[in-house]
Amino acid sequence: MNLDIIFEDDYLICVAKPNNVLVHHAYHSRNVADETSLLQMIKSETGLKVYPIHRLDRKTSGIILLAKKKEYVSKFQELFTKNEIQKTYYGVVRGFSPEFKTIDSPVKGRDAKIHKNALTDLKTLENVTLNIPVKPYDSSRYSLVALAPKTGRMHQLRVHTNKISHPLIGDAKYGDKNHDTMFLENFGWKNLFLHAGQLEFTHPYSSKKMNLKATFPKDWLALFEEFKWENPLL
Repeated sequence: MNLDIIFEDDYLICVAKPNNVLVHHAYHSRNVADETSLLQMIKSETGLKVYPIHRLDRKTSGIILLAKKKEYVSKFQELFTKNEIQKTYYGVVRGFSPEFKTIDSPVKGRDAKIHKNALTDLKTLENVTLNIPVKPYDSSRYSLVALAPKTGRMHQLRVHTNKISHPLIGDAKYGDKNHDTMFLENFGWKNLFLHAGQLEFTHPYSSKKMNLKATFPKDWLALFEEFKWENPLL
């Protein structure tokens, strides 16, 4: 698996994480020998030991920032905690989603007990109706959405799209199994359709305005062609 490096300087490296790749193994993880993490991939291909600045779910593809030294992490993390970084994710959801919607709904924290405030802005970019039945309907409808999370809760976008009855396609935990099965059987697409596409921020060390983009994986490109949707990152 080749590493897609989007940007690199003295302070950070920005790469596109593939679907179904862990950023790093949990401490004492049993799976260390079974699969290569993103950090291991970067070390293998560049020789760099890097430090994640933020998180991406295993099943989510797309852009991630990693610091080249541990002491650089906090300065970049401040961009996230102070909401000084604009994150744009793209998702394919069931049904015709609203043109615009702000989803303001608490999401469980990492301890799975306490709900924390969570806010996401959604914008619908494309729609399609397919003449493929999915129970209980004779046809099936999907939307391409741009998602801008204003908070950084675990599984926030997956929970929020489900909350408004437009779950992400390929989401085994929060999605709709019937639609996921249809995508797999008709098109061979089985990955979660959630992609961290773009980050915009001012570099805390160089003061440069950064606009970084991660190209879509193969499933996405095939979907754009099949559904005749415009690629929003071009």
